[in-house]
Amino acid sequence: MIKRLLIAIVLLGMIATVGMALYLRDQLTQPLSLTEATLYQVEDGASLKRVLNDFQKRGWLSEPRLHEYWLRLTDQTAIQRGEYRLQPNETPSDVVARMVAGDKVMRSVQFIEGWNFRQIRAALAAQEHLQQTLPELSDPAVAELLGIDHSNPEGWFFPDTYLFERGLADTEVLRRSYQKMQAELERAWAMRSELRAIETPYEALILASIIEKETGAAFERPQISGVFSRRLQQGMRLQTDPTVIYGLGDSYNGNLTRDNLRRDNPYNTYRRGGLPPTPIASPGRGALEAAVNPDDGLALYFVAKGDGTHLFSATYEEHQAAVRQYQRFGRRRDDYRSAPPPDETPAEEATQ
Repeated sequence: MIKRLLIAIVLLGMIATVGMALYLRDQLTQPLSLTEATLYQVEDGASLKRVLNDFQKRGWLSEPRLHEYWLRLTDQTAIQRGEYRLQPNETPSDVVARMVAGDKVMRSVQFIEGWNFRQIRAALAAQEHLQQTLPELSDPAVAELLGIDHSNPEGWFFPDTYLFERGLADTEVLRRSYQKMQAELERAWAMRSELRAIETPYEALILASIIEKETGAAFERPQISGVFSRRLQQGMRLQTDPTVIYGLGDSYNGNLTRDNLRRDNPYNTYRRGGLPPTPIASPGRGALEAAVNPDDGLALYFVAKGDGTHLFSATYEEHQAAVRQYQRFGRRRDDYRSAPPPDETPAEEATQ
């Protein structure tokens, strides 16, 4: 009789153990009660216990303490702050494992080659998940904050796609972009050729920004650089429209006139010799490389052909013929110059 009782007790214990094990398995492998993918923010300093309790309050799981014990047993406790996307088929253990790994939701902002700083500011301002601090900062204040040596930060932000977490300060995205431009400019400067007309990395950045705005055809960049380099070396003005447009700022209405070209300002390379005082846009890698590696041709002029490329000429007579050819069919307005025209202004006026 006693023997049978002992056997019964053992069997009941085994059944209870198996039942408990099955219950634990079901609880630990049951997905969160979600009907669709849901964004969840782990705040700075939040503990595993706090997150699991929050899941319970939201009705996503029923046994937060059980999950906490299991996750502590498996050493899954060091969750990272940030935003996570929870999926309906995930278990709490799956989610916490991603929180420990830091598999966060990342958003992106793109800076396009040839954008100026105003456009970069606008792109950052459109990102609602960034902490917006730039509206309170002037351009010189931004330069000072990032450690840029020039009061105008134009040109110092490398065109690329930048990932960020929700709540990151917009200035931190700029910092990454500035650091990348520094690295890219240093890399390009190390490749400089003896044919270059520029003497410093900053001059290379300025010239690269002009090249970036002059052509979207990658193969033409060394040729454009060659034209500008030879003009600089020969004391000719650059006479390039993009610098004039930049100098006009908000007053530019999309139509560059002869009066615009005659009006003097520091960026009017029709009126002043040498490079403008700062870059006029953010150049990409191709433009940076072209600025320090101009071609060794003879061209001093170029004109837009209307298909995104240019025709290059070594003499003014050839250039005039090219202008007549490509304006004859109405491809360009009569007063448009896509490239340096003849240098007609006296040298002393050109270097005001």
